[in-house]
Amino acid sequence: MSDFQTDHNEARSFTYGALIDLGVSIVPDAPHEPWKPKVRYLTHEGEGLDWIKATFGATEEDLVHSRGKGAAFEEVTAITHAGTHVDAPWHYGPESEGRPARKIDELPLEWFFSDGVVLDLRHKQPGEKIGADDLREALRRIEYSLKPLDIVMLMTGRDRYLGSEEYFEQPGMTRESTLWLVEQGIKVIGIDAYGFDRKFADMAKEFEKTGDGRVIWEAHFAGIEREYCQIEKLANLDKIPRPTGFKVSCFPVKVQGASGGWCRPVALV
Repeated sequence: MSDFQTDHNEARSFTYGALIDLGVSIVPDAPHEPWKPKVRYLTHEGEGLDWIKATFGATEEDLVHSRGKGAAFEEVTAITHAGTHVDAPWHYGPESEGRPARKIDELPLEWFFSDGVVLDLRHKQPGEKIGADDLREALRRIEYSLKPLDIVMLMTGRDRYLGSEEYFEQPGMTRESTLWLVEQGIKVIGIDAYGFDRKFADMAKEFEKTGDGRVIWEAHFAGIEREYCQIEKLANLDKIPRPTGFKVSCFPVKVQGASGGWCRPVALV
């Protein structure tokens, strides 16, 4: 079993009290990341020790409490869209709703702590489009009407393939279905797949066939017309015991002027 699989299995079973971890880690050279994160580990015995010795002018023998060891650090090189993350409107384009698009450090905190709603779309196959009718039917099945600022999370089940190339085989949202959710007052939409749209290759194939550029990243580009955020690479939505009646915390890391920010989403059931 790979280090990633071990990490993910632990994440999937991680529940205590009323908290459920909905995020995945930033994993060095992960198969499910096109832009591979890099993590340089500075160890207790190596560069971490060198830093302690240089900072304090000490020897290993002087480090009594740490038994001659230093501190650990990590140096991470990764795009802000690695691991579980929030896309800001700036990701979709320079404008949203006719105004300068907001960046990840400019968004209201109120968007990222609210009532959660899980819509079960696991019947949708890779390459298929998730339309507005699919969302309405999922809501009908759970007998729920959306209200403004609900955090809607789309359960496709693709998180089970994390750590493999098969992870990219996914259904995806459309411009129509995205705008329909935003028109209900939704500001944050999450999905337990690599991306919010369909697989890049599936969109490219349709574009090649039709010549219609409107099929390219249509769900993302909907954010140019209406302001919203999306969470990509969620996990463990199937661990939430009910589709509504819980809170979600998904505050993004503040990266100045950035198009996205890593987050640690948690369901409070």
